Amino acid sequence: MTRADTDGTRVQPAPPSGSEPDGRGVARLLRPHLGGFAAVAVLRAVGDVAGLVPLLAVVELGRVLLSPGPADPGHLRLVVLVGAVGLFVRLVFTAMSSGIGHVLDDQVQLSFRRRLAAWLGRVPLGWLARRRTGELAKVVGEDVSAVHPAIAHTPGELASAFVVPLVSLVYLVTIDWRLTLITLLPVVLALAVVPLMMTPTRLREQAEFDGAMGRLSNSVVEFVQGIAVVRTFGGAGGAHRRFVSSVDDFVGTFGRWVRGMSRPAAGMGLALSPPFVLLVVLTGGAVLIADGSLAPADLLPFTLLGLGLTAPVAALGHGLDDLRAAGRAVGRIRDVLAVEPLPEPADPLVPPGHRVEFHDVRFGYEADHEVLRGVDLALEPGTVTALVGPSGSGKSTLVQLLPRFHDPGHGRITLGGVDLRDIDGRELHRRISFVFQDVRLLRASVADNIALAVPHAHRDDVVRAAQLANIHDRVLRLPRGYDTVLGEETELSGGEAQRISIARALLADTPVLVLDEATAFADPATTLAVRRTLEAVAKDRTVLVIAHRLETVEGADAVVLLEDGVIVERGRPAELLARNGRFAEFWRFHRSATGEGDEFR
Repeated sequence: MTRADTDGTRVQPAPPSGSEPDGRGVARLLRPHLGGFAAVAVLRAVGDVAGLVPLLAVVELGRVLLSPGPADPGHLRLVVLVGAVGLFVRLVFTAMSSGIGHVLDDQVQLSFRRRLAAWLGRVPLGWLARRRTGELAKVVGEDVSAVHPAIAHTPGELASAFVVPLVSLVYLVTIDWRLTLITLLPVVLALAVVPLMMTPTRLREQAEFDGAMGRLSNSVVEFVQGIAVVRTFGGAGGAHRRFVSSVDDFVGTFGRWVRGMSRPAAGMGLALSPPFVLLVVLTGGAVLIADGSLAPADLLPFTLLGLGLTAPVAALGHGLDDLRAAGRAVGRIRDVLAVEPLPEPADPLVPPGHRVEFHDVRFGYEADHEVLRGVDLALEPGTVTALVGPSGSGKSTLVQLLPRFHDPGHGRITLGGVDLRDIDGRELHRRISFVFQDVRLLRASVADNIALAVPHAHRDDVVRAAQLANIHDRVLRLPRGYDTVLGEETELSGGEAQRISIARALLADTPVLVLDEATAFADPATTLAVRRTLEAVAKDRTVLVIAHRLETVEGADAVVLLEDGVIVERGRPAELLARNGRFAEFWRFHRSATGEGDEFR
């Protein structure tokens, strides 16, 4: 069991093995593939070195044809054959390197996605609830895909870019070391420009560019997703101005980045360009030939191989860009893998009942601000407890602690007398159902959506749950009834989706049922039906519901008024009204503000 202080504050144990909060899990994912990376690099290097053979064959043919006297046909055929073999070997080895690289890329991306999927299944549900879907989708989708160039292409390209010039350099030195040094002049000039591209100013401009790109992407998504709402309420002009402002910000940042990088980039491009390299080689070769220290035929290998000596600098630039992009993506992946899961008990206990108690519970999303400040509350089996209070009072936070979206920072919550942190997560979820306000339905049949927690449920049980949730008649009007695929064959309203969610919770048949604004989108008739359903199912369940309608409060066995994270009143609705205290004031205010049957605001 986990340890507790005398005041009830739970001491969190060390993260379980495999949690890897420092991101070592990312490195561990790549470790099994190191052999594959080495194979990609070696095969590509061998293939590109073999690709030099046809060029050397051309050099040899030039020497033979330029030499005095008749050429030996057999020697010429041998040279051509060797060049053809070298070309074939290059094709085979580079194809193998590319194939293995892309298979390796698929394996690594699959490992990342599996790891992320498994990790997201372990992180606190409250952390997931506070993240935008698009944010996590980008990590699992775009960021994982962003490692493709760094895995499938960069290892082979970098290996080739350094091995091939090194072999060429050794060969050229054996011919003439002076012309070899002259041929390296463009590389030296290009390397001299690199520090100008890595100054603090250039790095700051690069960071500003990346930030502006991210802000532009966010503004595009928000503008597109919210255009219907802002146009409905006449805010399209303001939304458009904000979008244009983000575009202007990006254009300005991009302009500064381009102006700062254009001159050194142009200088490097000029130094590495084939015309400039050929000009340097031919000029140096002509001088050496003129003074008789170099044979004309020996200039040919420098014109053919000299261009390849500039490859490392160009490849280094492209490879570093790919590696930086992959590094940023892996950093975001590492941030997700660094989220610590809620600790599971070493010796889990099984609660003997389903009475729920909050003991001096305190909780805050930030260390310096508590949302709940010492909550003591008991939820009795067979009752419906309505939680009411103004917006921001901590209602949703309190109910999210019950299915363990978060652990309280102080105090404890017990189910059947057992601390929730001493109950295995799967066992806890078998005992507590949660109906969200923001309902997420799967792109699957209505029956599969209802039977999400009980995949092998009999159709009769699914129908019974739908009837209790007052959604059965609507389902029968769908194109294929319970076999209708949501999101493809039909769309449901917000209230209908909530009733599907309620049916899902009822089918799970857990002893504890938590409803967070479960009737927020429902019409009065549906709300009344759900109220009667709750009264029926509460006979053998512990039900906690955030109440936003007067009908829900009237039908509850107990009402709890929460204000600023503190319970200010509790009791039966009639008793609280008769007491004429804070709840009675709250009740009268909302009846006068919204009218009987309207939602609490």
